[in-house]
Amino acid sequence: MTERDQQKVKDFIGQNIKGPFRNKVRFELIDFAATEHEEIKTLGTYGFIKGAKTFIVGAVTKGRLVMEDYGYCMEKNIGAHALMENRNGLLVDLQVTPATGTAETEAAEAMLKRQARKRIKPKTLGGDKWYDKRGFVAMLRSRKITPHVAQNSERRGGSAIDDRTTRHVGYGLSQRFRKKVEEIFGWVKVVGGFRRTRFKGVHRTQLSAWFVGAAYNLLRMAKLLPWFGRA
Repeated sequence: MTERDQQKVKDFIGQNIKGPFRNKVRFELIDFAATEHEEIKTLGTYGFIKGAKTFIVGAVTKGRLVMEDYGYCMEKNIGAHALMENRNGLLVDLQVTPATGTAETEAAEAMLKRQARKRIKPKTLGGDKWYDKRGFVAMLRSRKITPHVAQNSERRGGSAIDDRTTRHVGYGLSQRFRKKVEEIFGWVKVVGGFRRTRFKGVHRTQLSAWFVGAAYNLLRMAKLLPWFGRA
């Protein structure tokens, strides 16, 4: 992990301090190269990752539902981003990144660029409120992609999505169909074994993610066939 990425991670985990039950959670990034071995010798990765040099450690105070808040906040430190087509719910691309607070929009742009190199040009792009940012919406419009992201009217300055987009029927359909991406994340975690990553480094984890994504698509395509499940 580069120094720039480490600083972005530190900035993000410094803001990620409260869960849905309002318990405070504290995270810290520890670099093996800059820390005495004796200080981190008790840290582990459930045996999955050997020789890890960088850890995110967390702590909570005793209280009601603290572990639920801890788990919720810890999951937000892990970045996996999926690009899905709406018609059949197939996975188009899967990107693994360190969680930096801006990784979602950066990963989305990177995946769109990969599709453009294959001459695939989506007409719309759906997303949740986290993607309702003026810079991201402007990037989509510059690529002639209609931004069908959920409106975040509570953020400072209001939503970047106006009536020009929301008045159309297609916007409502995109908001409904985009939730199918949660089926992909659910399968990847439970069946694909991505609830705990088994590899060290972003590049190895990314390669594993592509294998898992390919397996998901094979099963999904089999279920789309009219004869699937018949005796």
